[in-house]
Amino acid sequence: MTTYFTPALFAFLRQLKSHNDREWFQARRPRFTTDVEAPMLRFIADVGPRLSSISRAVIADPRRTGGSLYRIYRDTRFSADKSPYKVNVAASFSHEAKRDKKRALASVPGFYLHLEPGDSFGGGGIYHPDMPTLTRIRTAIVQNGKVWTAVKRTGIEIEGDRLSRAPAGFDPAHRFVEDLRFKDFYTLTSFSEEDVCAPDFLDRYIECCRASAPLVGFVAKAMGLRW
Repeated sequence: MTTYFTPALFAFLRQLKSHNDREWFQARRPRFTTDVEAPMLRFIADVGPRLSSISRAVIADPRRTGGSLYRIYRDTRFSADKSPYKVNVAASFSHEAKRDKKRALASVPGFYLHLEPGDSFGGGGIYHPDMPTLTRIRTAIVQNGKVWTAVKRTGIEIEGDRLSRAPAGFDPAHRFVEDLRFKDFYTLTSFSEEDVCAPDFLDRYIECCRASAPLVGFVAKAMGLRW
């Protein structure tokens, strides 16, 4: 077992939250690289083969830019909050269809990891799919009731935004109407800082992904993607 993350990661992010400006960050960039970015890139590299045991359609790309790692920089163009940096480090392990330019999918299913002081979690599913994709998922729930029942029997708790009533075109009395109301389909597991810094965190994260895999796989197949 390998320890990827240390308390230094959370210490840096706590300080960044209190000093969220470019001057402070640039003066401490070596700390960010050593304590935050490099450990996450090592984790991404090592989690890839383990995720392949769940699905070969999921990609873990350890490149510093253009891969699984999210940028630390915030997009402030349309936000009242002009803080330049995120106060978390995160990575997404998306379905390979994300790279398929012919499909041009706005959102694809996959797994996710988010590390932040007091708010670390991982899981899988799909976040904010466009309406055609959302309709395909809802239609798959209606048409494949046995499969969806099997997904629910795993104990997965779906999270995300939801409508106040049944979506247009779907039966308000359908037995899965509560699920059809979701606008997102994902499930999350929380981690303490001690969990994240433990030598067995890679194993713990893989178990989190394995638990969410029935939902991720259902969404992928609903979208016509291999799983």
